[in-house]
Amino acid sequence: MITVDRYRAGMPQLTYTGLSENWLLKECGHRHWEALAAHAGRATHSFGDDGGHRSYAAFTAIRLQAFGFDALSENDEFDIGSTLHRTGAVRHVSTHRVQRDGVPLAQIAMSSTFVTRGGARGNRCIARAALSALPGDISPVPDEAVPMIELGKRLRAGDAALADGLTATGCAPAEFLPCPNSDFNGADFLYFANFQAFVDRAEWQRHRFPEPPVVASRSLYYYGNVDLGDTLAVHVVGERTGEHGIAHWSEVRRASDGRKIADVMTEKHWRRR
Repeated sequence: MITVDRYRAGMPQLTYTGLSENWLLKECGHRHWEALAAHAGRATHSFGDDGGHRSYAAFTAIRLQAFGFDALSENDEFDIGSTLHRTGAVRHVSTHRVQRDGVPLAQIAMSSTFVTRGGARGNRCIARAALSALPGDISPVPDEAVPMIELGKRLRAGDAALADGLTATGCAPAEFLPCPNSDFNGADFLYFANFQAFVDRAEWQRHRFPEPPVVASRSLYYYGNVDLGDTLAVHVVGERTGEHGIAHWSEVRRASDGRKIADVMTEKHWRRR
């Protein structure tokens, strides 16, 4: 079933370069969780695993394709249409189409799995949850999400070809201390959408372009999280700039043990005036 809602672009939905990618990720993430609850026949998205522990739907991968975020202005109306597919025992994939007057603005695929901390505290003890009573038939991955799944397989396999065309920047990693009032969510996890924000901040520290580029695509793959008080570092694997825009591949690492907790692959185009 497709759920469609209309929005009017205001300050929360907009940035200097048009439609806010950060807002859009958060909104589509919320739509994903709402769809999970509806799919399970629940009034809220509160789930427990087979051991009786609280379980959360954690995103494992996101792929965004943008088709002109800088074309959206204040008071413009746009629609988001969302669908949800159960693709495994505790895995779900949602797809979201963003349109203005029937013209595509973005397409997003999001994959989640249920996780739990069990009886422990902290975000290093997260494990996949078992929810044997979760309702719904299992279906194939939707076509729109296949490229996201395939890229994730190449990353996990260490495919060196992914760095073709990218060159090392020689820049030191950008370090950040996530703030509890801004970067963590109500489940005490570093919020999935803020990984994108840290990568963008690192890019801005490197370049500070006279005219900031506009996102064209973003792929995010999540492998872990951080505890409150831990710092993270954004390492640039490689980068490319040219007449059309900029592309880079970044690794987000947890400073306390050096573990990679995310891969983020970004493409942006120069803003058209």
